[in-house]
Amino acid sequence: MNHFYYGSQINNINVSGKTVQEANGLLASELSSYTMNLKLRGGKNEQIRASDIGLKYTSDGEVLDFKDRQNAFKWISAFFSAKNSKMTEEVSYDKKLLKERLYKSSFFDSKNIIEPKNPTFEYTDKGYVIVPEVLGNKVNEDILYNYVSSAILKDETTTDLEAIKCYVNPQYTSNSQKIIDVKNMLNKYALSKITYTFGSNKEVLDGSTINKWLKVDDKFSVTFDEGKVKTYVSTLSSNYNTVGKARSFKTTSGQTINVNGGDYGWSINTAKETEALIKSIKEGQIITKEPTYSQTALSHESGDIGNSYVEIDMGRQHLWFYKNGTLIAEGNVVTGNIRDHATPAGVFKLKYKEKNATLKGPGYEAPVTYWMPFNNGIGMHDASWRGEFGGNIYKSNGSHGCVNQPINLAKTIFDNIQVGTPVVCFY
Repeated sequence: MNHFYYGSQINNINVSGKTVQEANGLLASELSSYTMNLKLRGGKNEQIRASDIGLKYTSDGEVLDFKDRQNAFKWISAFFSAKNSKMTEEVSYDKKLLKERLYKSSFFDSKNIIEPKNPTFEYTDKGYVIVPEVLGNKVNEDILYNYVSSAILKDETTTDLEAIKCYVNPQYTSNSQKIIDVKNMLNKYALSKITYTFGSNKEVLDGSTINKWLKVDDKFSVTFDEGKVKTYVSTLSSNYNTVGKARSFKTTSGQTINVNGGDYGWSINTAKETEALIKSIKEGQIITKEPTYSQTALSHESGDIGNSYVEIDMGRQHLWFYKNGTLIAEGNVVTGNIRDHATPAGVFKLKYKEKNATLKGPGYEAPVTYWMPFNNGIGMHDASWRGEFGGNIYKSNGSHGCVNQPINLAKTIFDNIQVGTPVVCFY
């Protein structure tokens, strides 16, 4: 009459044969020893105890009602039926205390938190490899609180944070197709091999340098550090550009001199070559090429001058014209008046050829038959008004900077010279 059926359970606690008062006491005792075990990554555990959160029953007579639903005269049938044998008694806890307890846990201590990290990429002597992701141990506060809140009310005693997907995981893993695709793209770029040729000199660009230019941004897009690519091309320019640089030149007289200045030579177009280089790498090319030039010379050998050139020795007032190594013409000339119109020294290139031109300048107008400019308004031409050439004429009665020459010499040069041919002027 006063005791629960055998097999009776309240909140999964066996109250068989107990009175209502005894059942309430047992439930209170069990509740006071309640512990929620939190299973963490790495085999660690953390416990939340009833006393931490103010856990208690909110009994309002339901245990007595449960007992009253069990007909005392049918106790024998209870052995064969589970009807009226189980109930759940409501429990309550202090939500503020639960939050405080959770936030005091080791996994919310900033010193213990390991942030999740996506996979990264590392360049090795065998190409790019994937550096695995870091799972870390950062917990999603909302997911954990909501799950634990519900679990306590259900009298559950274990919460596996991994199982409830409570951890903040990296966006990608080493096996993600996105990561594999990025690795393959990096290796495609790094396997490029560009061999630059500068005459007999070569510069080989391969993955050992290219990998330093590649970046993977937060969205896992592969980008180029264009500044570093441009620096590389600029270094090529510094090493191999020859415009205006001093050149070693062996004169007809057999002397080896240095000639400075002028506009003749090689000059790499840094902007266009940077763009072309990035394109070649993106296509994974293995090629041998010359860089994109903004200006070219006739040769990479013999100071770029090669074996076709005009040599003007302004100290001796004499000119020689060589074509493919053969002396085509030579003769005395008159260069710029040394006092105020001296012909500049340097290596220049012939800009163009023109017949029957009229040269104009301050205080003069001179028609010539063969006009061959090589330094702005300075050029080679015939000078029919002169009766003699060579000697010291240039010191007192020189030209305005041009190289005056007899008409036969000018004609021979004009008929045989090509635009772009170097003109070497020196004293």
